[in-house]
Amino acid sequence: MWMIEIPPFFPFFIGTFILLCTRGMLRSAIMILVPIVSALHLSMIPEGIHLQFAFLDYQLTPYRVDKLSIMFGYVFHIAALIGIIYSLHLRDTMQQVAAMLYAGSALGAVFAGDLLTLFVFWELLAFTSVFLIWARRTERSYHAGMRYLIIQVLSGVILLVGTLFYAHENNTLAFGYIGLDSIAGWLILIAFGIKCAFPIAHNWLTDAYPEATATGTVFLSAFTTKVAVYSLARAYPGAEILVYIGAAMTCFPIFFAVIENDLRRVLAYSLINQVGFMVVGIGIGTALAINGAVSHAFNDVIFKGLLFMSMGAVLHMTGRINGSDLGGLYKTMPKTTILCIVGAASISAFPLFSGFVSKSMVMSAALEEGYDWIWLMLLFASAGVFHHAGIKIPYFAFFAHDSGIRANDPPNNMLFAMAIAAALCIAIGIYPQALYSLLPYDTGYNPYDATHVLAQTQLLFFSALAFVWLNLKGLYPPELRSTHLDFDWVYRRAMPNVLQKVFSVIWQIDRTLRDAMKLRLNSYLSYFTRKNDRLSVLLSQNYPSGSMAMWVAVVLAAYLLLSFIK
Repeated sequence: MWMIEIPPFFPFFIGTFILLCTRGMLRSAIMILVPIVSALHLSMIPEGIHLQFAFLDYQLTPYRVDKLSIMFGYVFHIAALIGIIYSLHLRDTMQQVAAMLYAGSALGAVFAGDLLTLFVFWELLAFTSVFLIWARRTERSYHAGMRYLIIQVLSGVILLVGTLFYAHENNTLAFGYIGLDSIAGWLILIAFGIKCAFPIAHNWLTDAYPEATATGTVFLSAFTTKVAVYSLARAYPGAEILVYIGAAMTCFPIFFAVIENDLRRVLAYSLINQVGFMVVGIGIGTALAINGAVSHAFNDVIFKGLLFMSMGAVLHMTGRINGSDLGGLYKTMPKTTILCIVGAASISAFPLFSGFVSKSMVMSAALEEGYDWIWLMLLFASAGVFHHAGIKIPYFAFFAHDSGIRANDPPNNMLFAMAIAAALCIAIGIYPQALYSLLPYDTGYNPYDATHVLAQTQLLFFSALAFVWLNLKGLYPPELRSTHLDFDWVYRRAMPNVLQKVFSVIWQIDRTLRDAMKLRLNSYLSYFTRKNDRLSVLLSQNYPSGSMAMWVAVVLAAYLLLSFIK
């Protein structure tokens, strides 16, 4: 059938042009219908290559379908639908167009069968998503968006260079397993790692996401890093270096999230923490680990979206997002409070919630493959995420001290979108087989083994006990109005100081050389005038104005020479 040949991103791009010509209820209806119709279309597409053509000496495959791409395709459609419903109250064409193109670009990337097509959609992700940051229309969002765009485009440039090397070395552009046996493999890994928010290359995320609009952050949390996770799963399964990178990603954000005041920035750090679990699973590379990585990516899109939506609702209704300014909102925002708690329970991997049925796969795979120390790091990270996302977010936003703010629950469309996400979090937690049926491998894994349930329950119980004890003793970091630079400190504070000292030495050497040159020039001029005294007398006798002309010429030449030296 000819409809099978239509790539999943195509309805989103066509829908974007249609909504530009519509307004009001008709535009809203079109925006809702696009992901629904596209998802139905995706459900009818069989696995295989559906579009291929020759380009120069290479075969390009812009449209390939397999179990890995289908899984990400489904969750991206769910995220797009939830995000669109959440944003229906807006009358902002820029945000709506950017969101539709952004979702379409993500779908184009996960169904790309060659590296050149991947590069095109990789860059489209950057250029479409940045408008969700700029749509907030503040100076901070403008600068954060510019930094975000530069880094994302840089990632694309590195991907393109790696692609050219790969094509030269292998005489193909097919996007499959790449590995780390060549310079091309390392370049492409770096490109994926930037978009995946690897340590040191992660600050674009924690800087830009909190500066986006309330609705824009929901879309941002769903697509960019998950496209990178998909790409890693496709190209680098079993690359052991990813195990250690991912473990670091799970741990270091905890310390910054605990002391961060901006609650959306807390969630941005939490996003890196959760992506770390996925990266560890991809690095382990077994069937169970890959299943855990991609299923956790699926679940994270939903429960992290739910948490970002709840904080977006708080920002929308109160105009504030710092934990120090909030508290007591459960009294007037009870529905938002309950929905936020569902998201918090999911990300904390409570049994019967979605996070539990996917995160436990990665941890079980780490134990099975002998990564005992990595398992301990993941265990620590699980406790940490419960502290900063499972407890801190709902506690400081809705409970803690009474801020005196009496804001109501957000508009119904925002609540409905959050309710859909919350229902999915609970449904997947109760009946994980629906999710497992979409996974690339059939491992027969059972998350509700007595050992898993007991171990996770104990971990959560003692983590909660530690939070209560620290809070009662006044040892838990207070919500202070402050700015945490994270790794930005290196080039915002340390590097400028180092450069200032280096250049001060250079300027001092420069001044010394200038002074020496001036002294040498003065001595040359004195010598020149002494040698030419007879000529001066002769000129003054025969040409009364000659002496004056000569001295004017000498002074002018000296002035020009000194100016050139400066």
